[in-house]
Amino acid sequence: MFNGYCSTVIVQRLLFNVMEGDFIKINKWLLPLSWIYGLGVKLRNTLFETGVLKSRSFDIPVIAVGNITVGGTGKTPHVEYLVNLLKETFRVAVLSRGYKRKSKGFLIATKQTAMQEIGDEPYQMKRKFPEATIAVDKDRCHGIDRLTEEDVCLDVVLLDDAFQHRYVKPGINILLVDYHRLIIYDTLLPAGRLREPLTGKNRADIVIVTKCPKDLKPMEYRVITKAMNLYPYQDLFFTTLDYGELRPLYAENEPATTLSQLSHHSVLLITGIGSPKQLEHDLSPLIPHLTPLSFSDHHQFKRKDIELINETFHKMPAPKCIITTEKDATRLESTEGLSDEVKANLYVLPVRITFMQEQEEVFNQKIIGYVRKNSRNSILVKRKDDNESENGNHSGDWPRTISFRNN
Repeated sequence: MFNGYCSTVIVQRLLFNVMEGDFIKINKWLLPLSWIYGLGVKLRNTLFETGVLKSRSFDIPVIAVGNITVGGTGKTPHVEYLVNLLKETFRVAVLSRGYKRKSKGFLIATKQTAMQEIGDEPYQMKRKFPEATIAVDKDRCHGIDRLTEEDVCLDVVLLDDAFQHRYVKPGINILLVDYHRLIIYDTLLPAGRLREPLTGKNRADIVIVTKCPKDLKPMEYRVITKAMNLYPYQDLFFTTLDYGELRPLYAENEPATTLSQLSHHSVLLITGIGSPKQLEHDLSPLIPHLTPLSFSDHHQFKRKDIELINETFHKMPAPKCIITTEKDATRLESTEGLSDEVKANLYVLPVRITFMQEQEEVFNQKIIGYVRKNSRNSILVKRKDDNESENGNHSGDWPRTISFRNN
């Protein structure tokens, strides 16, 4: 009875967090439109499931990372984690649609590529991982074809924000779920934030609950795990956000600083990301005098925005500084009009993810094992062995089912 009571209390706490925190707001008067929207999404998914619309698989490991909600779930930090995990052993490519870019078609980023040509997130990743191949293409199938043509030694393709791009059949499908906006309590657009019904989570091989509080209790893990109601073939992980040293955006010769050094500063936090509330929540205990200035995700800063930033910062008492995210920094630094005072005090805060419950090694082995088993070299060796075991002359077919579930 006591355990049942505790579970009920925790469920109520979780419901309170997600319904009253940021975070989920259900516009009940829009529910009829959500029903109509749901019919359209269900029809699309049915067309894929019945084979009317085709999903392509590839003879190279493909890992998709995405969500089924509107707004940020931490896709970029998780893709960057995968790049960092795989880049020392494998040749890695990241393929993104390049949201809000000014170019068209397939494009591979170079060190000279401007942010406007590929979008803020691919630009950020290219700067952090210059050795990795970063490409953009709205047509993901075409993009994978071009990547494998350009680099015959490519080992793995990471698809950024592609969980719903069903024309590609990835070997591993990773679904990200924001702890503060758990999909199990949400509803379809436009009344809620879901882009497809909750059953869409069944396509995931791995589900990651992101942006978790660092003090998440064992009982809360169990309650969320049960509430997510995953299938046995699906693995559930939990991650939280960690922050690195602040680096100046314009004053390159200045040393980095830490968040703890800003406890007596007035800090202007500039964000143009999908869900800034967790960042604000994490920084508030460290920086008592924090002023958030939030814009929409991927916001392109205009003159009035720059004037607002300059004016807001000028009025703040000293000592003072500005913090922004890595993604926002890629757009701010290409914007004209920032005052000299702002430029001299503008710092970039790196964000990375950390696995909780000592799950990191389990996750790493699942990813590395899948890529190693299904890389092109492994397939070539397997194909050669199979041919020799048959008669040495029969070429056979390339294996097409490179799936995590079959590994």
